[in-house]
Amino acid sequence: MKKIAVLLLVILSMDLSAQVHWMTLSEAVQAQKQSPKKIFIDFYADWCGPCKIMDKKTYTNPVIINELNSNYYPVKLNAETSEPITMYGKTFENPGFTKGKSRNSLHEFTKYMNVSTLPSVVFLDEKAKPITILNGLLLAKEIEPYLSMIANDDYKKIQTRAEWDDYQRKFKSKIKN
Repeated sequence: MKKIAVLLLVILSMDLSAQVHWMTLSEAVQAQKQSPKKIFIDFYADWCGPCKIMDKKTYTNPVIINELNSNYYPVKLNAETSEPITMYGKTFENPGFTKGKSRNSLHEFTKYMNVSTLPSVVFLDEKAKPITILNGLLLAKEIEPYLSMIANDDYKKIQTRAEWDDYQRKFKSKIKN
């Protein structure tokens, strides 16, 4: 009985509302001007099965939630959005929507960021300049080393595959199985 009471207290004390605080790209860029942080962009589409898996399994992991909310301005961006995006002194649009087509048309900004596969994540530095892109489904343990490496600027020290392998080997995951 005592164990059940302790377990109940633990469950009740957990922050069940913890979630990634997603922003729009324009909100993230504005926030960057006030308090510089890197931007993490999750490119997705409503029809994308692997995107839904990342939403359900990756972005609900407490370690990933903490990493994204603490070290990044996390952005969720529909790769097929009809909304114009102004970045880098240019306005990007979705040509499919301007030509009357409304489905499965990649936004110009999506293409500009070299996103050709969904899901994809793009990391931008504190001045909104691209750092790197990761393509495909990434579960929490797979994305965690990248989140840490980029947040800590360790990526600037890694020049070769051997250095990356060494980084991964030494990386200590905070995710418990």
